[in-house]
Amino acid sequence: MTEDVRYLVLGLLAAVLGATLGWLLRSHLWKRRLRRKQAFFGLPANAESLLVVNREASGPELLVTRHDVFSLLELAALIKECGAHAQIVAHDAAQQGFGERTEFCVGNPAVHRRMAAHMHSLLPGVRVNTDPEPGPDRGAFQIGSERYRMEGGRTEYVILARLTAGQAEEARPVFLFCGQRAITNQAATRYLARHHERLARKHGNHSFALLLKVVNSQAYGPDVVELVADVTRPAQEPIPTPAPAARNSHRAK
Repeated sequence: MTEDVRYLVLGLLAAVLGATLGWLLRSHLWKRRLRRKQAFFGLPANAESLLVVNREASGPELLVTRHDVFSLLELAALIKECGAHAQIVAHDAAQQGFGERTEFCVGNPAVHRRMAAHMHSLLPGVRVNTDPEPGPDRGAFQIGSERYRMEGGRTEYVILARLTAGQAEEARPVFLFCGQRAITNQAATRYLARHHERLARKHGNHSFALLLKVVNSQAYGPDVVELVADVTRPAQEPIPTPAPAARNSHRAK
């Protein structure tokens, strides 16, 4: 074997070894990233989850609004990436106990019984005005002494929460997408899809609740979202009144 051939063979071996090591490293990083995503969503491979939505127009069939369909598509993609499965159920048909399966609740407590129950028991410091009568406070969120009113199509709010109620590690979380309008629910699911890795780094697999503002949805749809406040507290504790210095600003710092 000549020296040139020897160098060629060594070069090929080095290239094959480098490619193999690179593939192994990428595979390891992909698997670790997948495990973190599965842990955050409580969705190990082949796990079952629930997508809980309200009925449109109170009909007997499960008819979902257009924007809530888009929300379900965002969530279904995340569930599929985790290698899990999803079942869509109506808000008044979900019978499982808390923590049995990962649950994604999409809707407003005024028309979503399951959402109303979760908000009452797990986010006692957050109030939602469910009065059907027209008025400036209709659909408003109350957090401590701060009130967040809806200006349809211009400024709207949505609660995005991951709640575990201090249960054992194997218990599955419930995710809430509680918006003032259906398009804000879609904005929250899209926010979760885009930022779940950052949220997992910040909060780990613990409970959190975020207040998001959807800006000018009439022009931009659900794409312009600002983080207004992190209202994360243990599920059993009410959220205290904000400090005076923070009361005049609704925009994220």
